[in-house]
Amino acid sequence: MNSILSVKNIKKSYRDGEVTVNVIHDINMELARGDFVSIQGASGAGKSTFLSILGAILLPDSGTITINGKNLEDYSREGKIHEYRKNHIGFIFQSHYLMPDFTAMENVMIPLLMRGIKNQAAKQKAMEILSKVGLKERANHYPSQLSGGESQRVAVARAVAPEPDIVLADEPTGNLDSHNKKIFIQVLEDLQKSRDLTVLVVTHEQDLAAAAGRRYFMKDGYLSQM
Repeated sequence: MNSILSVKNIKKSYRDGEVTVNVIHDINMELARGDFVSIQGASGAGKSTFLSILGAILLPDSGTITINGKNLEDYSREGKIHEYRKNHIGFIFQSHYLMPDFTAMENVMIPLLMRGIKNQAAKQKAMEILSKVGLKERANHYPSQLSGGESQRVAVARAVAPEPDIVLADEPTGNLDSHNKKIFIQVLEDLQKSRDLTVLVVTHEQDLAAAAGRRYFMKDGYLSQM
């Protein structure tokens, strides 16, 4: 496997008074271009913690993470964690976290502009991806004018537009009704296949998990393949 992301022996714990609580135990994973991977598990199993470590929101206690051959520790040591996130990772959260004072198109343009793409090119690319998620006619609407399902599709467009190495999705359908869950899953599947995206999603949703080509289960911080 020609890995984009390599995770080896990752561990994470935290202190609760005098007690050390182990959240992640010796997780290993390899992701290649075009992989669509899901992780299921109960609340508190460690799924979101693991995703936060991959996204460099949290750092592991031990183990190594490399992306395109470069160790995450090197980014941390060089004070460039923000570059790791900006250049390699696309995030989709349970809440869309759109900027309320910007239109849908402007929200999608933000990560493109942060990568140095010129305004007109960023605008064109944002419109292209919004069209692909079925929101061309909503491009100039503000988040307050969008439904929850539409807002979450804007969040997908924002994550995917900069063509990150990996898209990390943390319970992305958690706030959606059944109709919008189906739309979201179809949109994510279509984008993943058409753009050969590498996607890692943690979810309680059976339908979303089943869309993945490789499935894992996490329990008490241990990861096993299904």
